Amino acid sequence: MDCAPEIYPPQTQWFAVWTRSRQEKSAAAVLKTLQVPHYLPLKNETRQWSDRKQSVSVPLFSGYLFVRINPLEDSRLQVLKAPGVVGLVGNSSGPQAIPDEQVEQIRTVLNSGVEYWSTPFLEEGDRVRVIRGALAGIEGTLLRVNSQSRLTVSVELIQHSLAVSVSRSDVELLDVPQLL
Repeated sequence: MDCAPEIYPPQTQWFAVWTRSRQEKSAAAVLKTLQVPHYLPLKNETRQWSDRKQSVSVPLFSGYLFVRINPLEDSRLQVLKAPGVVGLVGNSSGPQAIPDEQVEQIRTVLNSGVEYWSTPFLEEGDRVRVIRGALAGIEGTLLRVNSQSRLTVSVELIQHSLAVSVSRSDVELLDVPQLL
């Protein structure tokens, strides 16, 4: 859902908004009534119920939408007060702007008609689990992310590892508790 004009004031920037679970569309609707420029990328999925199949539009990035605001003005407060909004995505120094090119690249892909899918952001060193194929269920560490991704399976007791090639689309990121 896009309610923003094509030309934006120069002092505004794109920011990611974190929403409550399954509240992306309602938060976007409120932002539209408040006339806050926003972008909620949606994808069509076929859902199966016991008696029928139906095509539904779901957010491309679950739990997120984008807003175009000047973070130093009242528009930031409008966004934060909208029902369903948890906050602006950032770090300890505050909300972090998203480069215009990244949002435009998302729009271009969605409008192009090519096949696409959302994948987890994986980096070298991430703990992952294989979800498809002969190695389904195997957990290990991702060594390299490119066309030749490798998964290492380690036997810590004997301090040896085994590396195997995997497709990035066949692994999922494991929730590993962060040490403080």
